Amino acid sequence: MKHRRAFVVMGVLVCGAHVPQSFGEDIPSDSRELGKGLRERGIDFGVAYVSESATNVQGGSEQLYRYTDQWAFSAQFDLEKLAGVENARFSIVITDRNGRNLSDDADLGSLQQVQEVYGRGQTTRWTEFYYDQQYLHGTLDWKIGRLTPGGDFASFSCEFMNLTFCGSGPGNVVGDYWYNWPVSQWATRIKMQIRGFGYVQLGAYEANPNYLLTSTAMDLGTPDGPSGLLAPIEIAWLPTFHGLAGSYKIGGWHRSGGAPDVTRNTAGEPLALAGGEPLMHDSRSGAHLNFEQRLTAPAGGDSRRGLSVFLNAVYADRDTSTLDRQIAAGVFWTGPFRRRLADQLGFAVGGTHVNSRIDDVQLLQNGAGLGPVDVQTSERVAEVFYDFHLGRWFDLRPNVQYVSRPGGVASNESDVIAGLKLLVNL
Repeated sequence: MKHRRAFVVMGVLVCGAHVPQSFGEDIPSDSRELGKGLRERGIDFGVAYVSESATNVQGGSEQLYRYTDQWAFSAQFDLEKLAGVENARFSIVITDRNGRNLSDDADLGSLQQVQEVYGRGQTTRWTEFYYDQQYLHGTLDWKIGRLTPGGDFASFSCEFMNLTFCGSGPGNVVGDYWYNWPVSQWATRIKMQIRGFGYVQLGAYEANPNYLLTSTAMDLGTPDGPSGLLAPIEIAWLPTFHGLAGSYKIGGWHRSGGAPDVTRNTAGEPLALAGGEPLMHDSRSGAHLNFEQRLTAPAGGDSRRGLSVFLNAVYADRDTSTLDRQIAAGVFWTGPFRRRLADQLGFAVGGTHVNSRIDDVQLLQNGAGLGPVDVQTSERVAEVFYDFHLGRWFDLRPNVQYVSRPGGVASNESDVIAGLKLLVNL
């Protein structure tokens, strides 16, 4: 691990780095410490680090403490400054994940991870590797390369630590084929700005489960076994009400390639009772919405202080999806105290729902004496955090999570999680 990480660091420092959204893209590049002299020449680099520590105060098979982290090394090249290609850039991101997670080790049984930064193989990965260019005075924007669908579609920040409130929602619900950060795939995306309204964008991503393998994590080629195409679409309205910005996005996706039915066999009977081969469907689909609105702002300035609210929702088809919906809502309060203008308080509630076709079969299994089988419905989560912004590049974010009905099972004891998120952007 030490030799691998040293190789990654050396390679990226030669190239430079652009900090990705989930690890500080809202921080202006001139506020980061690394590479200030190179930015004027068209090379932007930095290093981002996030760690998440958690312990289960209540719930689980035993009380444990677990720590997991992620490094993000990235590079962005302004090709107009470097090579005279107008409105073009090339971006690279390499991530490295380490540690263990509380959800598995303490047998919390939750549908969503209580440490969102864990998963997809604790390894080094090519997370982004793409070319991006704007045309028609910025009206059209085209990306092509190794991309993550959640970087453009249903995108949302990762301020919270529970996965219910973090990142692109479709990846939390249909993660068997919508791969969020840090897994990328060969793809393209075109986005058209609509003056006075917002934008519309379309994407095409190779659907291939072998991108998940650790053996292909640092391979920029296409792994064997492509199984279809993921095609998302999104329309965004970006209004301003009395100087307060809003973002209202709605979209959907279609994924080609066969997929088994979640409960039925080829005869239309429950697989768990009758056995046989699963009924196959030609495709999968779903829809999402992401609403964000700033509610307050101090008079006479452009300060980030104030309240904002959000609502995220994902709906997946009930034929092929074990989890068929997720809804989350919350509030951010930036600068809650006059002497802590950059601090932030966050609170959110949400739920992840197990496809009701599955709990119908679980009830049938219990009725037929094949149980006892846990009957799953919805997992409900609440989280509150306070972000201590201790410098331009350093944040400490303690949090508390409450998970009711872990796994969607009403008889399961609720989980209470105490956590700490640490973020560094250089």
